[in-house]
Amino acid sequence: MGPPHPRLGAPIARQLEPTLYIAILAAAPALRSGLRALLSSAPHIGVAAEAAALQTLIEEATERIDVLLIAADELPEPELSQALAEAELPPAILLLSEQQDAARRLPGLPARAWGWLPPDCSEDELAAAITALAAGLITSTPALLPAALAAAPSADEPLAEELTERELDVLQLLAEGLANKQIALQLAISEHTVKFHSSAIYAKLGVTNRTEAVRRAARLGLLVL
Repeated sequence: MGPPHPRLGAPIARQLEPTLYIAILAAAPALRSGLRALLSSAPHIGVAAEAAALQTLIEEATERIDVLLIAADELPEPELSQALAEAELPPAILLLSEQQDAARRLPGLPARAWGWLPPDCSEDELAAAITALAAGLITSTPALLPAALAAAPSADEPLAEELTERELDVLQLLAEGLANKQIALQLAISEHTVKFHSSAIYAKLGVTNRTEAVRRAARLGLLVL
């Protein structure tokens, strides 16, 4: 028997060529590296380019881009809309973010398809979403999808239920960047009560986190900035 074929013992994953390509848009090099590592177990997915700026990403792409993976709290508009509109075959967009405001803009983009996942999604979820998006399917989690499809509250739309005086106090301190423990000390209440008030604030403002709460409250004139 002759010597073994050099590729016979190689892992199957290394013998496969990518069938779809993504580009990664993320500000931090460590985040881009982490996303690339997450996808290393999906041999059918190749990374065509990665960068912190959209224009750099477009210029450095080495292959066609099937899916543009954006890990950020805001979409790079209007540059993104223009790039998609000018593309002969626009890629799909996958947003990794906790921000509803950014996700609600996805359906309006001239992309092939769009998806929204939390930043802490698993490697299997990430690979499955990219594969579905490349096929032109909308993808998200059951918990996130309704929020992405819901109409964003209008900047001047009045609240269905006004914030209480204590909730306004908590909101102001949230806007100033204080942690829950600091807010509890300043208002002489428990940290549990701060979390309770925060949840009520988010519900009344129609948001899911501190950043969105501060943005909408500022637009409504509820904060002193």
